[in-house]
Amino acid sequence: MIIALVVDDEPDVQLLFKQKFRKEIKAGEVKLYFALSGEEALQTLQSEDMASLVLILSDINMPGMNGLELLKIIKDKYAHLKVFMITAYGDEKNHQTAISYGADDYISKPIDFKDLKTRIFSLER
Repeated sequence: MIIALVVDDEPDVQLLFKQKFRKEIKAGEVKLYFALSGEEALQTLQSEDMASLVLILSDINMPGMNGLELLKIIKDKYAHLKVFMITAYGDEKNHQTAISYGADDYISKPIDFKDLKTRIFSLER
């Protein structure tokens, strides 16, 4: 089972991910947790439920701590976690920064969920 934390300041993203992964959630293949900010994500990571977390999907542009700052902290404290960065902006500077901070993947919005599922389930191999 893939356990993932989705970090995005837009509450609608939770509904979208739950809808797009409905079949996989029901089949017990994926479990999703959500955080509305980088700060909330870091708090969530400290809970015992997160012991089997394998993936974080984080938006880059968020108020407060942005996704790149979050990525840097996660890779310092939780190096075993895979982190996919998500952005609505095809910004080469953010892409290069994300890669240099250790991002495992970089996904542009609108998200191609078929492609995302392929990338996520390849983590199990």
